[in-house]
Amino acid sequence: MTKFEFLYSASKLVFNVVSFLKPKRIYGVENVPEGPAVICANHVHFSDPFYIVHAIPRRHKIWIMSKEEVSRWPVVGPLLKWSEFIIFVKRGKSDVGAVKNALKALKGGEKLLIFPEGTRHDEIGEGKTGAAMMAIRTGSPVLPVHISPQRKLFHPIEIRFGEPYMPFTEDRKANAEDYQIATDALMEKIKALGQEGKA
Repeated sequence: MTKFEFLYSASKLVFNVVSFLKPKRIYGVENVPEGPAVICANHVHFSDPFYIVHAIPRRHKIWIMSKEEVSRWPVVGPLLKWSEFIIFVKRGKSDVGAVKNALKALKGGEKLLIFPEGTRHDEIGEGKTGAAMMAIRTGSPVLPVHISPQRKLFHPIEIRFGEPYMPFTEDRKANAEDYQIATDALMEKIKALGQEGKA
């Protein structure tokens, strides 16, 4: 059993209790592709990664990009560092090491979970270009996801998976402007998924 499988199973037990208090409704999980993909979601609560990872079938190994500060949290930080599938990012600076690890995961055929906004927001804000850049550079599809901001007890939390797509299809090398255009389009897709939940 790998570290990912161990922590997935252990956290699943805890998550089953949480799901009783805060049930989840999952839509479109059949859209999760085999092979590499950059999973991009809005970010409302620190529990978002757990809801998204446990909404996806266990056979998919998912790397998670997280702010470096989490690695210093008591108990949780050392456990996540031990897991080796969390890529800690130094915010506010160019973290070349984190980018290399993320690209390595995608090139190895695995999935990467990123919150393009970079931090938590009650409303969907502007996305940073890192997710689009990594998807384009590795030729991986982007999988947009929306998780509802509601966190009340016994109120269902909705997780909606959109259709995977290639963020850049032109026959040339992408540039900074292309990354920004791809990011803006991605954030619109995430917002659209949120609107589906309100329909």
